[in-house]
Amino acid sequence: MNQGLSKDERLKSRKQITKLFSKNSNVFSYPFKFVFQEHDFDNTFPVQLLISVSKRTFKHAVDRNHMKRLIRESYRKNKLMIYEPLQEKESKIFLGIIFVGKEIMDQKKIETGMKKGLKKLAIEIQKKAN
Repeated sequence: MNQGLSKDERLKSRKQITKLFSKNSNVFSYPFKFVFQEHDFDNTFPVQLLISVSKRTFKHAVDRNHMKRLIRESYRKNKLMIYEPLQEKESKIFLGIIFVGKEIMDQKKIETGMKKGLKKLAIEIQKKAN
């Protein structure tokens, strides 16, 4: 499978974003909060992704963009961890990844947090299937 993160995998629609945050399920794994909702949408990818970094915590846009870039890269490398359970279940989700850490982190810490969170998310998805 392609490990890229295409434009179709990003969640951009305001309606879909409000649906994601209105009725959702949460999984927390420091430094991330994963918010997800199952939904049927016309897309070839099982996940549409939204990444958020708080403006209150990181005042400078440079810092927020840097963190988003690191999070996107970490998700891109490890997205197969949630793609497999979703494809088994033949389901699609909206996924919001919210960075809740208070300081700028390096790639290693973000990568380990992302792996833990995606494992928890995969388990939660499988629970909802049963």
